[in-house]
Amino acid sequence: MKTNIVKRLRHLLLFLAVLASTQLAVGETLRLASTTSTEATGLFKYILPVFEKQCTCSVSVIAVGTGKALKLGENGDVDVVLVHSRVDEDQFVARGFGIDRRDVMYNDFVVVGPRADRARVRDAKTALEAMQRIHASGHSFVSRGDDSGTHKKELLLWNAAYIAPAGAWYLAAGQGMSEVLLMANERDAYTLSDRSTYLALKPKLDLDIVFAGDPSLHNPYGVIAVNPARFPEVNYRLAKRFSDWITSNAGQQLIASFMVNGQQLFFPNSEN
Repeated sequence: MKTNIVKRLRHLLLFLAVLASTQLAVGETLRLASTTSTEATGLFKYILPVFEKQCTCSVSVIAVGTGKALKLGENGDVDVVLVHSRVDEDQFVARGFGIDRRDVMYNDFVVVGPRADRARVRDAKTALEAMQRIHASGHSFVSRGDDSGTHKKELLLWNAAYIAPAGAWYLAAGQGMSEVLLMANERDAYTLSDRSTYLALKPKLDLDIVFAGDPSLHNPYGVIAVNPARFPEVNYRLAKRFSDWITSNAGQQLIASFMVNGQQLFFPNSEN
């Protein structure tokens, strides 16, 4: 009799332990720092519910520029980052803040501007010539000015064109891509945008793509787990699970199927 009671108690304790661990997993939250483009376009609203259901967890997205997203990773304030500035991503890993960087997807940067295109950017043969034409014309240019991946690319282009952007024609907004596009629209100005955010916002804009297609405007995105050896408090297990999922066939197909106004905004490029 006593033996049966002991067995039942053991079974009950085992059941409660399993239940407790299950409830803990259900309550887990993945802290993801990413770019404004992935959030503003609706990509995350489209794909993350699938991951959340599969892992029985929730994902808390902090949508900022790439520079700020990586800074959150450097402080151990998030578990994983999904960003688009390869040089900075490689430095993030090299300095020991992140591990296991993986390719996720890509699109491209485009120069957008007024339909009249008084700077004749459409006639440019290269991205550098496009920037030179804007500068030479003195026409207004709105920069994100926020250390985002788009801002970093813009600065690289100005630098390669031997132009120091400054003066009344150049406005550093310190805002996200959507806000900058709306600001450029109001000011009849040019700007550099990722194609996805421009297409998502296009119905609200009087701006056209006036230059695209230069190989230098390729825009790859990568996912990086924050290094648990440096920050033991991060949820590396869940971060790795997210990295595995978004680079899996299922995650990649989901990215490819995401459309806005009938157009695909991101193109998967994981090697998995």
